[in-house]
Amino acid sequence: MDDAMTALPLVFDAPRRGKPPRHLADLTREQARAAVTELGQPAFRADQLARHFYRGVTDPARMTDLPAAVREELTGALLPGLLTPVRTLSADGGRTRKTLWRLHDGALVESVLMRYPDRATVCISSQAGCGMACPFCATGQNGLTRNLSAAEIIGQAVAAAAAMADGEVPGGPGRLSNVVFMGMGEPLANYARVRKTLDALVTPAPHGLGLSQRSVTVSTVGVVPAIRRLTEEGLHVTLAVSLHAPDDELRDSLVPINTRWKVADVVDAADAYAARTGRRYSVEYALIRDVNDQPERADLLGRLLADRRAHVNLIPLNPTPGSRWDASPLPAQREFVARLRAHGVPTTVRDTRGQDIDGACGQLAAADRVEGVPSVALPTPSLEPPVELGAEADA
Repeated sequence: MDDAMTALPLVFDAPRRGKPPRHLADLTREQARAAVTELGQPAFRADQLARHFYRGVTDPARMTDLPAAVREELTGALLPGLLTPVRTLSADGGRTRKTLWRLHDGALVESVLMRYPDRATVCISSQAGCGMACPFCATGQNGLTRNLSAAEIIGQAVAAAAAMADGEVPGGPGRLSNVVFMGMGEPLANYARVRKTLDALVTPAPHGLGLSQRSVTVSTVGVVPAIRRLTEEGLHVTLAVSLHAPDDELRDSLVPINTRWKVADVVDAADAYAARTGRRYSVEYALIRDVNDQPERADLLGRLLADRRAHVNLIPLNPTPGSRWDASPLPAQREFVARLRAHGVPTTVRDTRGQDIDGACGQLAAADRVEGVPSVALPTPSLEPPVELGAEADA
């Protein structure tokens, strides 16, 4: 591996930029009620505003339970528009929708909503850009712009839930069932805001989206102290660890955070989380041609995970134009799967939906899992300029 692969530094502390406007989703219920009271309105108006926000209502005229004379003032003070849609691209007959959002300071982030026959999943971003510097990930190579606020993260899920409820996705009105933090950014490097988002996702209406914890997945490249903090706080969300290599020598180059916390540290932290929750964790592994897809690495990964409560999710790399990185060929994919399963490790290969719109949020797409290996080679997506569509994501 050459030195150019790790040219970018790891960045944990996000650049300081102007804060987004105050938003109800960034406040506790008590803070929101106090803010409404300061505007001369009864405290229960805050609960009414929360109900509208989590239903995805943005037009004050539709908030008919609020006095018409104060709707604009209340929404302006507590429900400012934080996410402006720049573009929405559709694939899979409209069942996969990728939205590019512009934030208050011009930063761009993406979310992807995918509807399946039995569920609907949205992949959301937790940072604008990413500071983890993984060389095969376009987002990581573009660096970190800033952390998102809790309201900016929650807003992506709320918009997806509203799109489902309003029947905007083919198949009629439905319900958002799953949220995955696999868009732009490293979620556990923005811990406090992601933690607040998790609370909002699982809190029942009208103060949240009411999802089950096990239907929410937090992905990380291995911020070990944050994994342990998540464990100590007793959450039961699904943990996904982006490993990408079973050995420290290769992972130091592919996932630079490994220079701080080694493979054994990351797996031990994930094991502790599994022991606390009683649930398997997912090991995300992007298969990169001639880099990490060798049979001996499959065996090494198999031996590493054989007796652990882990599930391997293989991801054929989603290459970007001009990149030196490419997806593993199908024979290598099949061999890798076979060797992992021979070690008794549950293994699936991710189905990359929305490839024609680059719907896969980069190397760690928010697509769902399918058994086995795709029967045809995955196409290289036709990408639009990153400046317009945002960068692909690795979380």
